[in-house]
Amino acid sequence: MSENGSGLLANSIGLFQCPRCSGDLRLAEATFDCLGCDQAFAIRDGIPMLFWPNEWDPARKDVTDVVKSFYEETPFPNYDDFDSVASLARKAREGIFARMLDQQVPPGTRILECGCGTGQLSNFLSISNRSVFATDLCVNSLRLGQQFAREHQLSRVQFVQMNLFRPVFKPGSFHLVISNGVLHHTSDPFEAFRSISTLVKPGGFILIGLYHRYGRLITDARRLLFRLTRDRFTWLDPNLADADRSDAKRRAWFADQYKHPHESKHTIGETLGWLKEIGFSFVSSIPRSKPFRPVAESDDLFSPEEPGNALERLLVELPMVFRGSREGGFFIVIARRP
Repeated sequence: MSENGSGLLANSIGLFQCPRCSGDLRLAEATFDCLGCDQAFAIRDGIPMLFWPNEWDPARKDVTDVVKSFYEETPFPNYDDFDSVASLARKAREGIFARMLDQQVPPGTRILECGCGTGQLSNFLSISNRSVFATDLCVNSLRLGQQFAREHQLSRVQFVQMNLFRPVFKPGSFHLVISNGVLHHTSDPFEAFRSISTLVKPGGFILIGLYHRYGRLITDARRLLFRLTRDRFTWLDPNLADADRSDAKRRAWFADQYKHPHESKHTIGETLGWLKEIGFSFVSSIPRSKPFRPVAESDDLFSPEEPGNALERLLVELPMVFRGSREGGFFIVIARRP
């Protein structure tokens, strides 16, 4: 991999746009140069530094810099357990979600992950001949993912620094856009969702994972207890009590779950409203939006189903109070652009 990036980057210049003015970009020796506004963006260690600030009204709350600083200090998750592509794949397939994605997203699919962190999912999905662009605002996280890809010759993944409010890709560039565990750490989750939804091809899909309003209640209670007791009783979190986890992994989990400077909580019903506003159609969710329908590995994540009504969703979401905290209290919604 050369200083100015991978072969995937060189062959995909037409997908990129300037985050400042939306003009076309030209790949130079060690920069991306905008043909519209003449802005030059550095490429460091093969990673295009295409982050551009929001430039919002000063009165509007913007947590981007605070969140960026947090993850620069504590990249999450780390690569402690992975010494090969095989170990990454094996660990990823232990989770039903990553395993189902790998089984159901065909080779040749062009994927964008917005908020990739250290890029473990992006690296994993690139193994089966998919083109994956992994974006994040934190350079230290991107470097960890890039280092793994470089060391293990994963040539179908490209890491890019990007502010998801200022996309660096042209509209309609991707078959699948993934943003799992990211939007709830932004200043405006719906506007962030609207922004990345423009990058989905007609007929393509978007997948978002968000903290759930009920699923985070136990985590919130632990966070308060830890703060009042100066981080005692951490054994109350089963992930921190797990002796099989490395110290580094426990520290990263603790920081991400209990020390994060900003998060919001949401519901499936709220995201249905988001989809209606941007004109996307609901496809499926994890958990299912109707009760008594557990997710099975044989299910097709991308096969449309009718969303549950308000009462059905409540019956599904209330139990997340008790079972949501082990995995962070997430829910996932998949939608399709007409």
